[in-house]
Amino acid sequence: MSRPATFVPPPGARAYSLRTARGEFAVVDAPAADGVEPRGVALLVPGFTGSKEDFNPLHVPLAERGYRTVAVDGRGQFESDGPKQDESAYAQEELARDLLAQTEALGEPVHLLGHSLGGQISRAATLIDHTSFRSLTLMASGPAQISPSQQQRVKLLQDALAVMSMAEVWEAIRAMEAPEETATARLDGGLDNREDLRRRWLHTKPAQLVATGRQLCSEPDRVAELAAVPLPFHVLSGALDDTWPLALLDEMAVRLKARRTVVEGAEHSPNTDRPLATARALADFWDRAAEGR
Repeated sequence: MSRPATFVPPPGARAYSLRTARGEFAVVDAPAADGVEPRGVALLVPGFTGSKEDFNPLHVPLAERGYRTVAVDGRGQFESDGPKQDESAYAQEELARDLLAQTEALGEPVHLLGHSLGGQISRAATLIDHTSFRSLTLMASGPAQISPSQQQRVKLLQDALAVMSMAEVWEAIRAMEAPEETATARLDGGLDNREDLRRRWLHTKPAQLVATGRQLCSEPDRVAELAAVPLPFHVLSGALDDTWPLALLDEMAVRLKARRTVVEGAEHSPNTDRPLATARALADFWDRAAEGR
């Protein structure tokens, strides 16, 4: 589970519902910084159990490089509505077409970034229609299914959701966490944000978790298909990742002829572990993509 240090949008950002042809989606939208030449728009797609707030630490440093960033809650995630029980609504193609609708609503092609599960949904959207995108960054998102140890964790969650409420599952998760994982410091130095994390969990639709968890455990390798798409690619990860081994991410980058970034000191969520280094790597890639390099 990604643990944003704060659920409060950064200065200058605006939280609202983005209206699209496929419904409304909750976003945090941060414009390019004043006095900086606009360089483009990026759509940021969160991972499994995550939300748009996972990208809060990236908005300001990317704004300072001239990028408007729009982080989105996918269908059934946190503040974006979706069916509570209908798993078919969360089929990968449905979620991918949501991304295409979001991009259309933003009014111009975007640099697409997907974290973990969000990367695989972003890949699916790119394979449907790449003309909506200027580039694709796969952040801590691998070529196929997640590692066996992570598959076991997803299976435990699915089993729990079959017999327990979201509130009961939350309490069970908290009881199993190590002490150092039970609190997350806020950027303002205040108390931890565990209530925000709980609120996010309770607002996420269980059918979304079950359906997307199944996708993570069964996703086929579609790298060859993606490599045929004429877009610049970027594979970014932390230096440690138990969801997809780094060797798999390295190999995927070679197969895609992609730019490869490893963020030292980060694990599965470089966006929250090392946001400044991550933002710098993203902006460098987007700058070069715009220049055709």
